[in-house]
Amino acid sequence: MKNNIIQIDKLGFQWKGHDPFLYCMHHKDAYPEGNDEMGPRVSLSGRDLGDDFSYKDGFSMYHGASVPGFPKHPHRGFETVTIVLKGYVDHADSSGALGRYGAGDVQWLTSGRGCNHSEMFPLLNTEEDNPLELFQIWLNLPSKDKFVEPHYKMLWAEEIPVIELKDTNKKISTMRIISGSYNNIKSLQPSPNSWAKDENNNVNIFVISMEAGALLELPRISSTLNRTLYYYSGNGINISETSIDVLSGVRLKGDEVIKIENGLKESKLLLLEGEPIGEPVKSYGPFVMNTEEEIEEAFSDYRETGFGGWQWQRDDVVHQRNKGRFAEYPDGTVEYR
Repeated sequence: MKNNIIQIDKLGFQWKGHDPFLYCMHHKDAYPEGNDEMGPRVSLSGRDLGDDFSYKDGFSMYHGASVPGFPKHPHRGFETVTIVLKGYVDHADSSGALGRYGAGDVQWLTSGRGCNHSEMFPLLNTEEDNPLELFQIWLNLPSKDKFVEPHYKMLWAEEIPVIELKDTNKKISTMRIISGSYNNIKSLQPSPNSWAKDENNNVNIFVISMEAGALLELPRISSTLNRTLYYYSGNGINISETSIDVLSGVRLKGDEVIKIENGLKESKLLLLEGEPIGEPVKSYGPFVMNTEEEIEEAFSDYRETGFGGWQWQRDDVVHQRNKGRFAEYPDGTVEYR
């Protein structure tokens, strides 16, 4: 193994992150046709509804009882960056924001001092399957920003920079730049209090696809950079002459040029890299703080305040089937796509 590879891990549903990243969850569900409630048009018997991570018949209901997804739940002290490759997500939160996004859209949600939100997966197609694939990345906040106001931002697929990189053999790699920059092509702006907001923190989030036989280089950035390449689809790549199997997370040095050579099939990868925050992390479920005392305070605050309460009629908010992609912000501004 070459010395620019630090570690190789096998990937499951939840991928380990490295400071400033906490985790990345990869949801890939083969949902069937939708019913009148926008849930699966099949029997749900045999599932532990409300806590179904079984992938029975190729999908899970997660914490949903009739529509799959994650009904109302609190977050504090970190951000979620949700990248939807296939399918749709219906959003609602305690600040009054609503939305439906998918088909390449990205939602950037800063929980800050605390918010409730709901993330449901409506099955909009009634006559064909409803495949879902998304990443949800948990990005930490430094202590100075853990109590900022919650902030909800959409990065629409049509506006996200996508670049094609052709190697010397005329093979193409495609890179979607969710955060950061590559070859001086910059991403859209993240949330205002994000660790990614400061370009000196080198927070790069790229979704990459490589044609069979394609070559791709990642530039050297810094010796302190945490760089992890998650290889989630394909049949093998080489990194600096080291063979990497699919479903591997590869930690790489940040001050080396990384050469990736694809195998005989299209490969898909997610790159997460950034300068570490370098602070203690104490977490319990959806609360990520710096000390045990702050975790206890988060539970106490949630019991007393509900992090803004919940103004919606149901915990698993889903929008009308024909609503389309949209975002409604707390100030009343509405965007449609």
